[in-house]
Amino acid sequence: MIKKLWPVAFLCLLAAPPLSAQQKPQYTQYILNNYIINPAITGIENYIDVKASHRHQWVGLQDAPVTTYLTVQGPIGKKDDRVTATSFHKPGENPRGRNYWEDYTAAKPHSGIGLIVVDDHTGPLNNFSAYATFAYHIGISAKTSLAAGFAAGISDISLDRNKLFFETPVDPAVYNSGQINRIKPDFSAGLWLYSSDYFAGISAQQIIPQRVAFVDKAVSLQQGMTVPHFFATAGYRFLLTDDFNLIPSLMVKYVSPLPMQVDFNLKLQYLDLMWVGASMRTYDGFAAMVGVNISNAINIGYAYDLTTSRLNTVSSGTHEIMVGFLIGNNYGDSCPKNVW
Repeated sequence: MIKKLWPVAFLCLLAAPPLSAQQKPQYTQYILNNYIINPAITGIENYIDVKASHRHQWVGLQDAPVTTYLTVQGPIGKKDDRVTATSFHKPGENPRGRNYWEDYTAAKPHSGIGLIVVDDHTGPLNNFSAYATFAYHIGISAKTSLAAGFAAGISDISLDRNKLFFETPVDPAVYNSGQINRIKPDFSAGLWLYSSDYFAGISAQQIIPQRVAFVDKAVSLQQGMTVPHFFATAGYRFLLTDDFNLIPSLMVKYVSPLPMQVDFNLKLQYLDLMWVGASMRTYDGFAAMVGVNISNAINIGYAYDLTTSRLNTVSSGTHEIMVGFLIGNNYGDSCPKNVW
């Protein structure tokens, strides 16, 4: 019996090809939290980094994707060469200026642990996932470090049968309302190379493909396979003046059998206080971003996406907000040292 999931079918009809089979959520502000796509970043800073994000995609379109996540990660046994909490802070000087980066040193060998929780709704489908992460960092030169990490957890994929519409009537004795859940193991892994001026990383999510089938008695409601998602990211920091840093970056994503997707990003940072950015995503559209660091404990970012596909005729864009907390920030850093 053939089913019709009209919200999903509608999205597949209107959206660009890469959107029709992507199984993992889309993020715009991953440039502020690459940890969400690469577990190798676990424990990269001197403090516990907590970030919460809410993304409402294609506002105005019924049953469009809504994604919420929480990440928590921090170091184990990480030491810093700074003698005091204010070693690099001189009155009237940008704490992330030229002198700071000249004194930058590679990471001492240490590890990190973390937690990622993601709740993603799209039409009748919901994917709730939770992972524990681990990474190990080591300096490979005076200013360059390499980290390797992995994530292991579960993915709970559920189907809301109340949102299903069938081409032919279904006997109520066979088809029931409510949700069907399928819990599967899930694994990710990655590498992250970073220094004072650049970063580069590769990662893979859903490394082990899993078959997912929803069957309600005699009715096959949905079936398919999870597929690996591959990411490659890189960025470089240009010190324009002692007050401004310009950071271009890109992310290449591949999900078989879809065409490769590329994100081009540009971020302008003023001191360690605030930043603005822009992003262009192939097959999709553009995004504008803005953020602020509040003292040395809180950072807030907002992004607005405008799609260039025909979805822009029925939606008013995508909103994404992220709030971060720096816990145990003993050196008083207002912005990250290694993930910028």
